[in-house]
Amino acid sequence: MVAIAAPVLALAAGLSLYAMGDAAVFFYSPAQAAEKHVPAGRTIRLGGLVETGSVSKAADGTVSFGVTDKKASDKVVFKGDLPDLFREGQGVVAQGAFDGAGVFVAREVLAKHDEKYMPKEVADALKKSGEWRGAGSESSTR
Repeated sequence: MVAIAAPVLALAAGLSLYAMGDAAVFFYSPAQAAEKHVPAGRTIRLGGLVETGSVSKAADGTVSFGVTDKKASDKVVFKGDLPDLFREGQGVVAQGAFDGAGVFVAREVLAKHDEKYMPKEVADALKKSGEWRGAGSESSTR
């Protein structure tokens, strides 16, 4: 009985993992994306802070801005409506892919109004860079 069930379960697990492979979207800060050499075209989530002075809007509705973790920065372009809470200096997570020129082309942009509601991955990346301003941190009194 076990000799029959084991291969069937292994095959089912393998097929499930293969099917979920395309659905998995990894999170990177700009420094992590550079370190891992994320290939162009791979869908990821890029998160950090919107760089001050980097937001520019084109007539066709395209918005470009920088995302930084204070170690590295990436240029992001997005065509569409930005969240109401999107602004410079605030946390942001963009889902999309890098193009061949190294520009991150976002299909979705999520903004949070403070670190209290920031995704865990963004908060961890900011803590590592020393830019965390959440409760109980030294930099929260700035």
